[in-house]
Amino acid sequence: MNMVRRIEHWGDLHHPKWLDIIRIILGLIIFTKGIIFISSTNVQQDWIFRNSSFDFSGLMAVVLIHIVAFAHVIGGMLIFMGLLTRLAVVIQMPILLGAIFFVNITKGLSFLNSELWLSIIVFLMLVLIWIVGSGSFSADSWVRENNNRHQRYP
Repeated sequence: MNMVRRIEHWGDLHHPKWLDIIRIILGLIIFTKGIIFISSTNVQQDWIFRNSSFDFSGLMAVVLIHIVAFAHVIGGMLIFMGLLTRLAVVIQMPILLGAIFFVNITKGLSFLNSELWLSIIVFLMLVLIWIVGSGSFSADSWVRENNNRHQRYP
């Protein structure tokens, strides 16, 4: 746990302003993918039934799709706003790893597989934001400043 706190502290001290723009774009990408997931659940179900090496029942596939969509929509909004950013990023990481290794890699490792490359880039951006944090242009920063202001002036 000490190592995680040191990484968080280092990231809070070394956060350039342009990373806030990266965080906002990352939140929009994840939010958009969540909306796409919600709007095409039938396509996702068909893919799971055809290509899955796991034995998913119909209900299990529907639950999995809705959990991923919910996590993307809520996590994308939290990352976009910079609220509970590191928690939202950590929740997105297993989903993206699953997308990389179980979904996109089955379509082939070619430069034409744009979904695979998007998943890899988004995962690397998630790791970056997890390390450096939400930045100064975020709800986390605003909450932290207000807490410090109220603690100084009771």
